[in-house]
Amino acid sequence: MTTARIILALLVFILTGCRAHMATIRLVNTSAEPISTIIVDYPSATFGKDQLAPGETFSSPVKITDTGPLRVQFADAKGGNHHYILPLLHPNQEGFIEISLNQNSATAVTHLNAR
Repeated sequence: MTTARIILALLVFILTGCRAHMATIRLVNTSAEPISTIIVDYPSATFGKDQLAPGETFSSPVKITDTGPLRVQFADAKGGNHHYILPLLHPNQEGFIEISLNQNSATAVTHLNAR
């Protein structure tokens, strides 16, 4: 019985130490008009959002597996396209990134740490 308990304890210890390093990218429309066709490109992957209403927030969990810039593109309410290169990301960073979008710009505030 003692051997079984030791094996079980080791298994629990190993499994609790294994987890994915995840970050959350949060998009916030800070303007008074909708923003559409939002594409967020980060190292090794991409996600999109059709539209963000004024004041709306959208979050997506991501796993950063390579080094590279965070990029965002979107269309403003008049149909103008905007492309921005934001901070450099590194593998296994955890935390969150808030990208504030308005009709003329995109800015990112990062709260990331390497694990």
